[in-house]
Amino acid sequence: MGTLSVNQSKLQKRLRRQAGEAVTDFNMIEDGDKVMVCLSGGKDSYTMLDVLLHLQKVAPIQFEIVAVNMDQKQPGFPEHVLPQYLQSIGVPYHIVEKDTYSVVMDKVPEGKTTCSLCSRLRRGTLYTFADEIGATKMALGHHRDDILETFFLNMFYGGTLKAMPPKLRADDGRNVVIRPLAYCSEKDIEAYSELQGFPIIPCNLCGSQENLQRKVVKEMLLEWERKTPGRTEIMFRALQNVMPSQLADRKLFDFENLRIDESAPSRFLDVMNL
Repeated sequence: MGTLSVNQSKLQKRLRRQAGEAVTDFNMIEDGDKVMVCLSGGKDSYTMLDVLLHLQKVAPIQFEIVAVNMDQKQPGFPEHVLPQYLQSIGVPYHIVEKDTYSVVMDKVPEGKTTCSLCSRLRRGTLYTFADEIGATKMALGHHRDDILETFFLNMFYGGTLKAMPPKLRADDGRNVVIRPLAYCSEKDIEAYSELQGFPIIPCNLCGSQENLQRKVVKEMLLEWERKTPGRTEIMFRALQNVMPSQLADRKLFDFENLRIDESAPSRFLDVMNL
């Protein structure tokens, strides 16, 4: 076995294990579920489909997978790539055609970031389609780094402590969103995608324009990880270890009625007995 194959095997096992742990920890997929896997044509969604197909084979439950891509009518979008790939691996799929490109170009002033509006329009269309085909879960390809970036974006620019939860019930109550790659790093996903040779489709809606705020946060996290390897994992662990009494949100903790406990033993006596 060559070096490439060894690396691929290690990556594959790690990604499959991490995705399996996330699915189990958050009870993302249940027996009889119909999982709509949202494919953008990027490295994250291809990897998500890959690990979910494996999980479907080895899991002790039965669930259905259907891939869905949204054709947003971007100029030059290679419409044949995803259907050919999905047919080659035998995965049932739907292509949802919705001209959100024209809407985004019309509504967003030139030079402004289009990602936010584009994402909202895409999400709304996919929610509706999931309901139409009877999907019980909608899988998105966000990974650990996406979740952390969103956390810091909301803290720095939005004044809220929130991220992307691994499992979410949409506001309409009719869709449950899952993120099976929640425990996976972008670095691993990128390496695995290259090794597997997935037919990547770049997003050209806005000329590969990046959300500048997210770019700043991403670079900050990468720099932290370079200086202190393992920091990203520690920060993600913090999202799973929240202590409301140590923050300042009066809705999460009853600070108003916090009083001394008259029945508690005196700590002075404990100190004297040392």
